[in-house]
Amino acid sequence: MKTLGHWLTSTWRRSAAAAVAGSLPVLAFPASSLWWCACVALVPWLLLLRTAPTGRRAAYDGWCGGFGFMLAMHHWLLPSLHVFTFLLAILLGALWGPWGWLVRRLLGGVTSRGRVAVALVVLPSGWLAVELVRSWQGLGGPWGMLGSSQWQAEPALRLASVGGVWLLSYLLVAVNVAVAVLVAVRRARVPAVAGLVATAAATSAAWAFSPRPAVDGQVRVAVVQPGVVDGADSRFAREEQLTRRLAGQGVDLIVWGESSVGFDLGDRPDLARRLADLSRTTGADILVNVDARRSDQPGIYKSSVLVGPDGLTGERYDKMRLVPFGEYIPARSLLGWATSVGKAAGEDRRRGSQPIVMNIGDGLRVGPLVCFETAFPDMTRHLTREGVDVLIGQSSTSTFQHSWAPGQHASLAALRAAETGRPMVHATLTGVSAVYGPSGQRIGSWLGTDASATQTYEIPLAHGTTPYVRHGDWTVHAAMLILALWATGEGVRTLRLRRSAPEPRVPPARTTHGSPTRPGR
Repeated sequence: MKTLGHWLTSTWRRSAAAAVAGSLPVLAFPASSLWWCACVALVPWLLLLRTAPTGRRAAYDGWCGGFGFMLAMHHWLLPSLHVFTFLLAILLGALWGPWGWLVRRLLGGVTSRGRVAVALVVLPSGWLAVELVRSWQGLGGPWGMLGSSQWQAEPALRLASVGGVWLLSYLLVAVNVAVAVLVAVRRARVPAVAGLVATAAATSAAWAFSPRPAVDGQVRVAVVQPGVVDGADSRFAREEQLTRRLAGQGVDLIVWGESSVGFDLGDRPDLARRLADLSRTTGADILVNVDARRSDQPGIYKSSVLVGPDGLTGERYDKMRLVPFGEYIPARSLLGWATSVGKAAGEDRRRGSQPIVMNIGDGLRVGPLVCFETAFPDMTRHLTREGVDVLIGQSSTSTFQHSWAPGQHASLAALRAAETGRPMVHATLTGVSAVYGPSGQRIGSWLGTDASATQTYEIPLAHGTTPYVRHGDWTVHAAMLILALWATGEGVRTLRLRRSAPEPRVPPARTTHGSPTRPGR
């Protein structure tokens, strides 16, 4: 340990170690999918932060670790954004600076049991504050939230129905803090063990008492994934060919992926007629996604459009939350040069104004989202409150076809399904397409990135309301309250220490006519 401590005295080596330590949690996400390592992946970073020589250095180590985490999480953006990927990681990594300072404040030096007990609730709250800020759409949205790594762990999905992905992140950080204390702070192991027991108890309580979705029906939904096809016309022809294979299969709804139609259907009545013919042939409505300049108003929109046997039904949802740089450039007058060094948007897409619930035959209600939007828990929660039966995400990650992005994106739908108690269909152009039941469980098999095919899913329908839909982001509110109470307590404590400190002794003043020991001399 002394040798390691000496090695870390170098500023550059310590910064590199922090960046590597911060990147470790990414192993819990697809494609690695080592979901269990999220329980200990923060421990090396925590141990490094608690040994920082100063609070300022701890904040810097927090920044470096955040940079490592963001770069590892978004490394698949490098071919598209180039240098902007590093700038994004530097910007977002800075959010972990205060968290690094907080770790040292609570776990550094001689740590008492009381401070460890406080750390077990305050440090996870600080982590949630970071996730809350970076979840803002303009900063890239809630992609890679720590709790999202648990998408295939059934107990975690039960917890998500109670407190959303936020509760999972909170408990994972608490477990990591407890493990770090067990490793490094022997005198304070009792509260660490108590924290682990409390986490296990919370998970068990959620498993036993949280309401399960009441399954009361079934619907057949088909996903059409054309695969990598160059050109909008060729893609449409391939999707048309695949869709015709669904005739006679008793499908209730057919879903195409994001940007599956590259022309405005109001401006191309021939394509609208071909889609209507497909609907009559298959006996099902078709939900397509149009990425084109609108003929009825200015600008380019990404829109989910429902087509029935009689043509366009009038049901349309325009994407509301756009991908920074991918679909618009923030402050284009300053950052417009990004188009010359990467695959940034040459023209900003226009935003929709409100979510839409679409009515399919026989009373089926679906709520469409487009690509990036499936990362936002509040959007699926809102649609559930509006009475949807099935959540639908239309996506395309073809730009990142051979990276970790398709698998990461598909996994998010499991969390959204578990949070809301509604099944979710994740349909893509080039994979990964997947479907999850109302408890977040996988339905059927994935369509991988090498598939050009259709897949029909028997999807159970469920009703009722999960605690997360009812109470919203209560975990975040509780975390912010914990931080506020801790900050207030620290402020009061500091004030009391200042007031109780003895007054400094001031030596008697010398004068021209006397001395401090013998006045008058």
